[in-house]
Amino acid sequence: MEDQNPPNSTSKLLLWFFSISACVKLLLIPSYHSTDFEVHRHWLALTRSLPLSNWYSDETSPWTLDYPPFFAYFERSLSLLAHLVDPRIVDVYNGLEYKANSVIYFQRISVILSDLCLVYGVYRLTKNLKVKRRDLMWILVVWSPGLMIVDHIHFQYNGFLLGLLLLSISCLQEGKDLMGGFLFAVLLCFKHLFAVAAPVYFVYLLRHYCWQGFVRGFGRLLLMGAVVVAVFAAAYGPFIYHGQIQQVIRRMFPFGRGLCHAYWAPNFWVFYIILDKVLSFILRRLGFDIQIPAASFTGGLVGDSSPFAVLPRVTPATTFIVVLLALSPCLIKAWRNPRPGLIARWIAYAYMCGFLFGWHVHEKAALHFVIPLAIVAVQSLEDAKHYFMLSIVSCYSLFPLLYEAQEYPIKVMLLILHTILMWLGFYALFNEKSVTEAANKKKGTQLEVKGSCERGRFVMGWVGKSYLFGLLIVEIWGQFLHPYFLGDKLPFVPLMSISIYCALGIMYSWIWQLSQIVQST
Repeated sequence: MEDQNPPNSTSKLLLWFFSISACVKLLLIPSYHSTDFEVHRHWLALTRSLPLSNWYSDETSPWTLDYPPFFAYFERSLSLLAHLVDPRIVDVYNGLEYKANSVIYFQRISVILSDLCLVYGVYRLTKNLKVKRRDLMWILVVWSPGLMIVDHIHFQYNGFLLGLLLLSISCLQEGKDLMGGFLFAVLLCFKHLFAVAAPVYFVYLLRHYCWQGFVRGFGRLLLMGAVVVAVFAAAYGPFIYHGQIQQVIRRMFPFGRGLCHAYWAPNFWVFYIILDKVLSFILRRLGFDIQIPAASFTGGLVGDSSPFAVLPRVTPATTFIVVLLALSPCLIKAWRNPRPGLIARWIAYAYMCGFLFGWHVHEKAALHFVIPLAIVAVQSLEDAKHYFMLSIVSCYSLFPLLYEAQEYPIKVMLLILHTILMWLGFYALFNEKSVTEAANKKKGTQLEVKGSCERGRFVMGWVGKSYLFGLLIVEIWGQFLHPYFLGDKLPFVPLMSISIYCALGIMYSWIWQLSQIVQST
């Protein structure tokens, strides 16, 4: 059997996990960072230098503030410390494109420290788990290579936001629905892209928390509504007072950016784009006058004009409807049987629907479902095998974010180490179960082990092995063979190959998750 949690050492051991990851992140401070680094530096400056009424209307830099108000307040609090480190960091005019060591170290370390919220979220989720499950979940979340690539090299603040999400999930799993709803409302006021899971929260909380008879249920509905309204009032109230709420909304929802990001996220719309290109090629060969749109996906351009030559233009409303349709089986299950033990799976599935069918999806949004699925991955063998594949695919899909040569060994080593640690962890967890099950059967006792198919052994099937081997082929072609044989010709092909191939894996994962939800009782 798995060992019991040592009650007094769990938090200390988790801090050791965090400390090890922090040491690696400190070593990565001098590495490449994207334009998001200057984005967040400018947000520090404008929240420090300008009055609140000008935060969402400032155009000093092209990197305008487009996150909800709580994140602006977060940047404002960081700017107080940044001013002590180097006043030029928070100078809205003289600090543009400032690249001194002071700003690099300050912002990098601020991301590392903000990950303590993620650590606390993981602690809440794992404090009652057995040791092997607990340690494995720590590895999957705290040592996530995707978070390392996106937050600590490319540069963003996803760690603490996902920590808020995990805290909310932990509260829901413990039956603390009011606190879970409160934390999710807070999260939405930090980053509105997490709103994809709002329908799941709404249906689950309405059914599980508020559906308690007319009087009691109505009282709970009013209480939950008051909590959510209070959170949003705290976030948006000052901007309503200053008459800036319309400007805030415009900045947060820039639908004119187009269906796809410059680098195609590996989602459903990749196949739609490819179909349009194939059809336009065939029709031109047949003599039809098909105009090539100026906003070409392969050129990475986005805008208001339709980038499709043959197929109908996809609008934000279309993607919204498709996401809701994809979510509907999950919402029906949440209404019929609102089980706290399934909430993590439902929320992860919601974010996967948003990733696959949403508008202008960034490849970094894969973290929104990969991290919550780590909760599910340690529950059964089938979930573990599915997560093993999905985690590798999602991490590999982030490789194009780090396109400079000096970061290539880093991203490859992060993925290899993560794969090895996952394999060893899952194999140890489920192989021990099979041994225990066999021993109990010999003694004439029955031990129920969820997901103990294939006698509990963590073994990938030939389909999964073949698909993962294909990732290696795609990488060898894009990184080595394409430059050797084609040089500068067709430069979009390596990126397109990664998007298409990873989209196949994530689409399969979505179908698998949907089947698990439909079959759940």
